[in-house]
Amino acid sequence: MRVIVDAFGGDYAPLEIIRGASLAASEYGIKILLTGKKDEIIKTAEQYRISLGGIDIENAPDVISMSDEPRSILKEHKDSSMAAGLRLLAAGDGDAFVSAGSTGALIMGATFFVKRIRGISRAALAPIMPGTKGPFMLIDSGANVDSRPEMLLQFAQMGSIYMSNIIGGGSKVTVGLANVGTEDNKGGELQRQAFALLKESGLNFVGNIEARDIPFNAADVVVSDGFTGNVILKLTEGVADAIIGNIKDIFMTNAVTKTAALLVKPHFKDFRKKMDASEYGGAPLLGISKPVIKAHGNSKAAAVKHAVRVAADFAAKGVIGQIAAAVKPDDQSQ
Repeated sequence: MRVIVDAFGGDYAPLEIIRGASLAASEYGIKILLTGKKDEIIKTAEQYRISLGGIDIENAPDVISMSDEPRSILKEHKDSSMAAGLRLLAAGDGDAFVSAGSTGALIMGATFFVKRIRGISRAALAPIMPGTKGPFMLIDSGANVDSRPEMLLQFAQMGSIYMSNIIGGGSKVTVGLANVGTEDNKGGELQRQAFALLKESGLNFVGNIEARDIPFNAADVVVSDGFTGNVILKLTEGVADAIIGNIKDIFMTNAVTKTAALLVKPHFKDFRKKMDASEYGGAPLLGISKPVIKAHGNSKAAAVKHAVRVAADFAAKGVIGQIAAAVKPDDQSQ
């Protein structure tokens, strides 16, 4: 198993990316191919005494930033660390690819260099998120602002296969449609048509679910158009940060609350870990013909390590082959 990692994608690149890759290589025995400025990678590893055992480096002299136009990965930044990694994946020089870089550029590059699974209309971002009873998937969370009902059906099918194989649950994986109410006739034309398709899909469809019920595991796979999904994702992240920040402020109020903080510290750490989306290794880009994982832009070493682990698992479980065999082509996908 060999995972290609974009060494210069993300807020803390290349240091934290190199650290995470090194941890993954040593803890999981996964071979790593780092893409990026080779001299800088080696210099950083030496400066911070990071082992490069089990790690190869492919030189890529350019970097595509968060502010660059996503389409620039095809021409202006075709020699970037992200573009190089995706081309290596397409050529079969690795089994999966991980990047914490620009989401738009990653979707564009993966679509053009690696290609979509035949019959898939659009690739979808599918982050695994923490719920009160365990992780759930939100698909799509921003890759497609405008969607058709047939696309939402494909998202549901892909998400169910991924969750069944990577997270677990088998045929019991449930699917829900994010909507403004639980009644069958709720939502706009997109939601009503998607509801009808999902109801007849043969998936374990539990119907419409409201946003307030999503964190309570109303469904294992929450299906949405990319605009709505991205709003849900960002709001959930913000609310989680606000809650944890306020709890910390309460504990630091006075001597009594500080003493209480010491007593509950182990439980608070467990709570933070449970609610930390980075524990689940980033968002798979489902619909692409080879495994691609989008790590969070602010990923540090531990998150990168988890992303590499999930990418390797993604490749090993044959999820893409199962999607290709199971998903009914959308007539408008080609």
